[in-house]
Amino acid sequence: MNTIPPPYPPPAHGPQPGAHPAYWGPVVPAPAPIPAEPLEYHRLARTYGAYRWWKPLMVGLIALGLYVGLMLLAGIVFVFVALGNPELEASMDAVVMDTTNIDMSDPAVFMLSMATLIVMLPVILLATRMMNVQKVGSLTSVTGRMRWGWLGQCMVVALAVLALSFGLSFALDAVAGHGFAPDFNAPDMWMMLALTLLLVPFQATAEEYVFRGYLMQLIGGWLRHPAFAILLPIPLFMAGHMYDIYGQLDVGFFALAAGWLAWRTGGLEAAIALHVVNNSVIFGLGAIGLVDVSATESDLPSLIASIITTSVFVLVIVKLANRRNIQRRSVPPAPTPAPASPGPWAQPGPWDAPPAH
Repeated sequence: MNTIPPPYPPPAHGPQPGAHPAYWGPVVPAPAPIPAEPLEYHRLARTYGAYRWWKPLMVGLIALGLYVGLMLLAGIVFVFVALGNPELEASMDAVVMDTTNIDMSDPAVFMLSMATLIVMLPVILLATRMMNVQKVGSLTSVTGRMRWGWLGQCMVVALAVLALSFGLSFALDAVAGHGFAPDFNAPDMWMMLALTLLLVPFQATAEEYVFRGYLMQLIGGWLRHPAFAILLPIPLFMAGHMYDIYGQLDVGFFALAAGWLAWRTGGLEAAIALHVVNNSVIFGLGAIGLVDVSATESDLPSLIASIITTSVFVLVIVKLANRRNIQRRSVPPAPTPAPASPGPWAQPGPWDAPPAH
């Protein structure tokens, strides 16, 4: 005759050997871990567990080494290609020997100059991947990827604002008695327009990934406040442009606006759009003789006009970003559920017989 066994006393240190765990009490899930803190764009390097304060510095050193190596290799290849071609030799001499008087209206010089900047894009991405300090996509935006729809809208805004700005400038020049005389018969017009459309987007994007991507996140990994990440790369960006004081102030204000937009919109899209459209418009106008693309001197009215144009673009983009609710911070990954742990040991009631074995 089967009888219900008497109640067992509660074990002092958990279930005894051979006892079924479920018999001794309910299973209580462990509390979920607290999710990581959402981070702004300049702090994205801190998103990943592999981050160490020195790793971004190593990324820069690796990128610099790759850049120098590629430049040397490209130089050797170009020397062999240019042998016996006086035009190519002259273009190379103009770029290498005289960096203060580069004729950017010369297609060969233009290609060489653009190539030296475009190479920065693959080397910074490759160096980031090699060091495994963060995901490469985090250099682009807080979503870890290029937000193509948002980039397209920023392009449209930049094109509209710059078209209005240059249109007003040409109109004022016409009123002041300066003729508006585009040259559609320039010998290299079509070549320069094609090279502008082909190369300038990559050149502008490369500069944004280095100065508003890598450098902002390098500094942002060390210093929390965004002002440091926005302001400290500006002198380096200005140093790469050989202009007079008005031109340098123009470049500096552009860098300030681009850095602030990267932080404010959580990615490089707005800065890339402004940079690509601005440079494409300038070189496009240079191809038809309306702008001297080799000029290194500017003036106060041009500086003021450029600041106003950039400021209008920033205001429109911020309003559009607010309307579209553009993501500004990273979204932490969902916490991984912790394994369940047994709850308090419970003494079974008289109806809880131990399972048969």
